[in-house]
Amino acid sequence: PEIMDPSELQPFLKPEAALTEALVLLAHDDWEKKIEGLIFVRRLSAYHATILKAKLHETSLAVAQEVKNLRSGVSRAAVVCLGDLFTYLKKSMDQELDNTVKVLLHKAGESNTFIREEVDKALKAMVNNVTPARALCSLINGGQSHLHSAVRRCTAQHLSDLVDRMGPERVLCRTKVAADRLFPAIARFAQDSSQQTRYYGRKMLFTMMTHPDFDKMLEKYVPAKDLPYVKESVSNLHEKGLGETPVDTPSARGRRPHTCNVGHSRSSSTSRGALNVADRETTEAHEVTRKPAPRNLLENEEYVKDIIGLLNAKDFRDRINGIRQLLSDTENNQGFVVANLVKIFDAFKSRLNDSNSKVNQVALETMQKMIPLLKDNLSPVINMLIPAMVDNNLNSKNPGIYAAATNVIQALCQHLDNYLLLQPFCTKAQFLNGKAKQDMTEKLADLVTELYPRTPNAVEQKVLVVLWHLLGSMTPGGSLPGAGGNIRVATAKLSRALFAQMGQSLLAHAASQPPHIKKGLEEFLE
Repeated sequence: PEIMDPSELQPFLKPEAALTEALVLLAHDDWEKKIEGLIFVRRLSAYHATILKAKLHETSLAVAQEVKNLRSGVSRAAVVCLGDLFTYLKKSMDQELDNTVKVLLHKAGESNTFIREEVDKALKAMVNNVTPARALCSLINGGQSHLHSAVRRCTAQHLSDLVDRMGPERVLCRTKVAADRLFPAIARFAQDSSQQTRYYGRKMLFTMMTHPDFDKMLEKYVPAKDLPYVKESVSNLHEKGLGETPVDTPSARGRRPHTCNVGHSRSSSTSRGALNVADRETTEAHEVTRKPAPRNLLENEEYVKDIIGLLNAKDFRDRINGIRQLLSDTENNQGFVVANLVKIFDAFKSRLNDSNSKVNQVALETMQKMIPLLKDNLSPVINMLIPAMVDNNLNSKNPGIYAAATNVIQALCQHLDNYLLLQPFCTKAQFLNGKAKQDMTEKLADLVTELYPRTPNAVEQKVLVVLWHLLGSMTPGGSLPGAGGNIRVATAKLSRALFAQMGQSLLAHAASQPPHIKKGLEEFLE
């Protein structure tokens, strides 16, 4: 649907009734009713601001909720509506900034060009109309630590515009909270993986560095670990100036001209479009690996929420970015991953058998890299990860996925206490079909050799059940019913592994089984 131009908005004859009706329409399930409600709010903000203020909190919450609406027409209309609220209600919106700015910033990573453009306009309206110190804090809270590079880039741009608007004197001397929050944010933006985000970080330094108190403020507010880098950036700015706004990647092919928005224009050429996707994957995957770690509980919760959001994203490229971010965190901030292990891997496990084969393979290859890093820390999630790793992947006809799954299982056996793997491997060897059943049975035989000397009772209790199942289900030719495939070689390996450890005790256990099972075992051992 078309967005109504502000000049087309008309006042109400009964604005109090219109406000009540607007809230009813926004709560409606029908998307067209929601858009009508958003238009009501826009009209009220333009002509009846005093009346709207009576229920401003309730109204802004309802509008912000629709920014998240999955129907793009509603989401875009809600973004425009927030822009009007900032424009017409000005500082009355101060109390609503934390929620409204956050939902707008999170939309900056949208693939929908129209929504991104409206987000840019709405944030500009916010910067120009609300109390600057409040705007500064809400931008930092909403976007500084976001996993999506586009959101951080957009945050840095609007923060830079705000610093320009406030001026060095107001930032450095009149508003302590501004300096206290701003300098650590600038330090992070100036070191961001995105070239444009770094530019806006440097631009804020450039704006303030002529103030006589600037150096003293740097020392006071920039975290000690970031101070050498920031000082070097300031020195370079003195020597070389700020320079032009950069294009964010080595290849600008297919990109829109620079705004806060990111994304790719559609290409008429399929091959060129594919190249743009590759560019974006390479760039954003690289960018995401330098995401700074959370430093307090609130930031930690937001961080977990964001990485889970990426892992569950609709766009496969975002899911890949989430996977690579998880690897980066495992390498550089392992304590964070371990502390949030169950939440994160509950989302990650679905990527191990993702419907998109590229995501599926990247997840498996990433899992292989994370196993030696996390080792036995994986114990709380191993029972939910193993089914995701093996159920479909070991029967996959895609050679890349099958090889990656095999490597993951090998890494588990190599780096984890094998006792953690015993029960899940037994379950898979017993209940899977096809090649997966063969592979898991052979891996189980390897576990027997490693585990029996230290936990003989556990091995006998768990593994013999599997062996009797295999021997009892197998045809004379070694096949299993249905899609079980030929299991003869794997069963022979398991039988011999057990016999090597148990000796005649294995045959004694077999004596209590049906005759055909005992006979099958004896044939394998001959």
